[in-house]
Amino acid sequence: MEPISIGGAWTFTPALHRDDRGCFLEWFRADGLSESLGYRPEIAQANCSVSRRGVVRGVHFASVPPGQAKYVTCVSGAVLDVIVDVRVGSPSYGHWEAVRLDDTSRRAVFLAEGLGHAFTAVSDEATVIYLCSTPYSPGREHGVHPLDPDIGIEWPTDAEPVLSGKDAAAPTLEQARQAGLLPVYADCEAYLESLRQAADAAPPATRRRAEREPRPRRRDRARCRRASALAGTARCSVSAAPWPDRRRAGRRSRVPARTRLSARCSWHGRCRARPWNGPAR
Repeated sequence: MEPISIGGAWTFTPALHRDDRGCFLEWFRADGLSESLGYRPEIAQANCSVSRRGVVRGVHFASVPPGQAKYVTCVSGAVLDVIVDVRVGSPSYGHWEAVRLDDTSRRAVFLAEGLGHAFTAVSDEATVIYLCSTPYSPGREHGVHPLDPDIGIEWPTDAEPVLSGKDAAAPTLEQARQAGLLPVYADCEAYLESLRQAADAAPPATRRRAEREPRPRRRDRARCRRASALAGTARCSVSAAPWPDRRRAGRRSRVPARTRLSARCSWHGRCRARPWNGPAR
């Protein structure tokens, strides 16, 4: 992750592994992003937009807290991705920086909560996908006019800008500030610091969820318990794992009295008590 001139934004250029079949890359790595942020970002929504040449989308941002962080990349074609600092009180308030995202370098950009985001397609057609830390909420979403002369974004001049009705009616940066729509830099920093503190206070995960043993079924617990009793042991005769005695007092087992042990069990994964019908005839 490489920081840009605006605080709270980074770019990421993945390693491309090419061969005669094509190309493979890791376009998102949560661990690498967490090292730069100091916390593990949430992923609540994934968006995809397809735009023709000249289409301008943005400048969009969300109220903080919680805001909406974005991780953006272009999977087809090329776009000029623009990060605008709309945080009132920020050292780079009103500044912008553009990053080219395309299907050649596969570069991605991350924007923290409180930053404004916009892009324009510079190819005949461009497909952009981005991960969002919070789901879309119309009441918290705001925008600034992308052609605001006070911001002065240098959009490409080879095509006439195409804006949606909502973006064309968006206020200027100064109008949004006077209306109280812009996020405050101190509030953004306080919110990000709370995320870092929460990450530091969280206990380390001892085992991944996928590695945990499945919860034993009641029928398997009864079978294993009955089979171990017949075998004269309080443990599984195959895995040597103890079983908790969770039966209520006085409850009768539904397992047939004559049982035996075989090589697998859906509880332990190594043994199973099955009904025994006597020797084969």
